[in-house]
Amino acid sequence: MLQTASAIHDPVRMRRANAELLSLALIDARNHTLRWLAAFEPKLRNLAPSADVDPPLWLVGHAAWFQEYWVSRNVQRQRGEAADATRLRLASIEPRADDWFDPSCHDRVQRWRLPLPDAAALRQYLGETLEATLDLLAGAEDNDAGLYVYRLALLHEDRLCESLAVAAQALQLSVPAAETPWLPRPARAPREPLWFGAQRFMLGAEPGGLVPPNERWVHEVQLLEFEIDAQSVSWARYAEFVADGGYDDAQWWSSEGWAWVQAEGRRAPRYVEQMRQGVLVHRQGQMQRIGAAQAAVHVSRHEAQAWCRWAGRRLPTEPEWELAALTGASRGFAFGDVFEWTGGSARAWPGGGAKLPGFAPWPEPARCGVLRGGSWMTRPRGKHPRARRFVAPHRDEIFCGFRSCAL
Repeated sequence: MLQTASAIHDPVRMRRANAELLSLALIDARNHTLRWLAAFEPKLRNLAPSADVDPPLWLVGHAAWFQEYWVSRNVQRQRGEAADATRLRLASIEPRADDWFDPSCHDRVQRWRLPLPDAAALRQYLGETLEATLDLLAGAEDNDAGLYVYRLALLHEDRLCESLAVAAQALQLSVPAAETPWLPRPARAPREPLWFGAQRFMLGAEPGGLVPPNERWVHEVQLLEFEIDAQSVSWARYAEFVADGGYDDAQWWSSEGWAWVQAEGRRAPRYVEQMRQGVLVHRQGQMQRIGAAQAAVHVSRHEAQAWCRWAGRRLPTEPEWELAALTGASRGFAFGDVFEWTGGSARAWPGGGAKLPGFAPWPEPARCGVLRGGSWMTRPRGKHPRARRFVAPHRDEIFCGFRSCAL
């Protein structure tokens, strides 16, 4: 039993999970969604609309809707990825579900105006959709096609819980510590950077299990020798840049980054109130002092690149980051505290390029950066060393930071 409980958090094993593991993981994910709903519930009447995040009730309801849409309402679910995504679905158990939770029906501003159901109604919808999913999963074929929609629903719900954490921070949700789904933030003792020799490396994922399209497919690349930080840049290291007037000196910034700093009026990363006598941030509706050894977070790619120029370093390339994540753990390479910006623009690997069904379309890749790893609010099964996310460089509401490489 303990081995099974541990397996549902294993990022490699869960991509190829069988029906038994998927059943346990789907229950775990739904319970986590319910914890977020409980955390938001006392505050729902007082939440002001935000341009940065979706309404918490919409995110919770969308988790149930997505699962129902792709599993119990999908008459071609047994075909897996080969199913016709445009084919008509069966009716929802909630007649208004498509009007409320189909993301193609409205944008973020409109979602804040929807007459969404209350928390009690959402709990019932969450329970009924999960029950239907588990019943169908018990009879699913034990192969990649037969289990595809269930693995997809799990990935989506885990990511929605991250979005709920982002919303809680953006909306300054305050709940008692005993009731919150927030996880403790790790702090790491400084470690020396790691050196990797020149080598050929197989970048990307092999076929088998659930492989997101932007990880497809494995291909060989040549790497020169490089030195990379063993962990993400800490608040202590980032504070030196701020204290040195980094936000007032255009030489450290790209033209796009400097325009962003000026337009936003930034003098520190998002949510930071002060950095000169310790890091003081707005969190959960109050001011909190953050440990200097913790990874700097809510850092845009513009800020990460500016820090690197100031420090005489650079962001790692994706092959460098992936090689270190896969082979450097025994030498002290640690990831998963914050999502990490990498160098270069977003692009598909050879043979990839399509997005997962039901997920938001990729932004224009040439204008996006890539985040690797995961954050302390990512479920452990989501922290895969090959995982990639394409994100616009100004995005800093998510739990993102960076590490650096020697020039």
